[in-house]
Amino acid sequence: MCLAVPGKIISVQEEANLGLRSGNVDFGGIRKEVCLAYTPEAQIGDYVLVHVGFALTVIDEAEAQRVLAILREMEQLAELEEGTA
Repeated sequence: MCLAVPGKIISVQEEANLGLRSGNVDFGGIRKEVCLAYTPEAQIGDYVLVHVGFALTVIDEAEAQRVLAILREMEQLAELEEGTA
């Protein structure tokens, strides 16, 4: 199973020689550089779904927050399960 995680684009850079776009994306406090080649329409402030360092699609903020809430809930459940083992 593959998991794509939503993040908010904080900054965008374009490589001069190849013209490839990348961005600094915030995943709830953790920031990573992400390739934006598959989402040329993505701008600063947009939320994107990211899988293995590539933004796959732009999503709206409400959907991003819903997914992030579910992921947080899953982490809490995992912590509870570890405590009972």
